Amino acid sequence: MSQYMPMSETPESMCSFAPALLASHAEERWFAVYTRANHEKRVATQLEVRGIRHFLPLYSSLRRWKDRRVRLDMPVFPGYIFVHLALSAHLRTLEVPGIVRVIGFNGRPYPLPESEIETLRTGIMNAMRIEPHRLLNAGCRVRIKSGPLAGTEGLLVRRKNVHRVVLTISAIARSASVEVDVLEIERIA
Repeated sequence: MSQYMPMSETPESMCSFAPALLASHAEERWFAVYTRANHEKRVATQLEVRGIRHFLPLYSSLRRWKDRRVRLDMPVFPGYIFVHLALSAHLRTLEVPGIVRVIGFNGRPYPLPESEIETLRTGIMNAMRIEPHRLLNAGCRVRIKSGPLAGTEGLLVRRKNVHRVVLTISAIARSASVEVDVLEIERIA
């Protein structure tokens, strides 16, 4: 089991890392955890049993096998699940079977912006079609003007004559795209 922060380290000693972490060692934040391959749902079940608040975004995928078609719920971000807990309690997540590590920088867990997680949760709760999307480095930056994701910014892409906005979780370098009406978006300069 790997640990990110020696017990002798205090929140004050993390000043050089990120001011956002200093808000409160006990303040609950969202963190991304990396799981063993294809263990996301098992990890989510274990987190539920242990009473750890978590978020595993799923999308519905139609898979064709030789003799039939099957609709499966697949993770939007394969290999990742999001947990909401205090920085001081992050070691509890490493005890969960299937979790490899908490995503971080310089050996310390890195909290995700609350707005990125809430945008994903809002999109999924409002039954928007969401699916994985490769991370794009270039593209037209847009802002969604109306609907449940109003104010959200992302990259505009077209796929099969449908406009989609790519939403990015930058800390894990992963993206998901949601289908939008072209009239609901505006270009950002």
